[in-house]
Amino acid sequence: MVRVEKIKTKKGKRVLVDRAPKTVENDKKTLFCRGTKTNEIINHAMMDLYDMKKPLTTKMDKHNPYHLFEDETPIVRAGAKFDTSMFVLGCNSKKKPNCLTFGRTFDGQLLDMAELRIIAYQSASNFETAKMTLGSKPCIVLEGAAFESDPDMKRIGNLMVDWFRGPKVDTVRLEGLETVIVFTAIDEKTIALRVYRPLLKKSATATPRVELAEMGPSLNLEVMRKKLADDTLFKLACKKPKALMKKRRKNMSEDVFGNQLARVHVGKQRTDDIQTRKVKALKKTPLVEAAAGEDAAMEE
Repeated sequence: MVRVEKIKTKKGKRVLVDRAPKTVENDKKTLFCRGTKTNEIINHAMMDLYDMKKPLTTKMDKHNPYHLFEDETPIVRAGAKFDTSMFVLGCNSKKKPNCLTFGRTFDGQLLDMAELRIIAYQSASNFETAKMTLGSKPCIVLEGAAFESDPDMKRIGNLMVDWFRGPKVDTVRLEGLETVIVFTAIDEKTIALRVYRPLLKKSATATPRVELAEMGPSLNLEVMRKKLADDTLFKLACKKPKALMKKRRKNMSEDVFGNQLARVHVGKQRTDDIQTRKVKALKKTPLVEAAAGEDAAMEE
């Protein structure tokens, strides 16, 4: 537990109110920290990830002797201190070279954590494409059969989407979509991370033609170790508050486009008793009645 001293200022009270549980939570922040030893690859990779996640970031400049798969308490305590629910730890050693540990916490405890080793890396500075705007909302794509067939890879894919999703927004206009992050599961142990910028080109129709230009960073990652939450804890973390759940209305549903479909039950209508407007032009005249009688007689 983090020791909290008695608050004496109004600013401190506002900070505690902002960190308190809410029905609609704040955007998730990410804690960047370095392990006991790092190298140039880890430092540059973490800097690229830091630029992608700004401004929802907090960085610890000093090296930290964290061994998360032996004891995750220090990173959970640091997350509570800086009010961050996501984290990444970069470290380098002889047995585990060039490793990034991505993780997330829930309710003051570790939820999911995966250690990924960098196999191949190209910095964002190696690409001449314009970089993403600060605080923009990315489009995230998961591709590969392993993300659907393997339960652990499916959870790691969920972790990556949660980690890179950015701020919550109601809508995104077409010109505002500036970043596409693609995770490709090459196999059950290898994930390719690519970042593209959509370029809108002229076309013969009103819809522009879209081309993707790689803007970096580019990483090939190997899954080393992982520590995933059990189904009970994961289900609890995904549970929505009752205040946000819409009350189910009888005989109503919603299609994939957001249109509401309803079924209305109406009793049998007796059209004979309906009072209609009487128009003189529609009344039968004697000549019409006589002609109708002659036609009936001829048919007989």
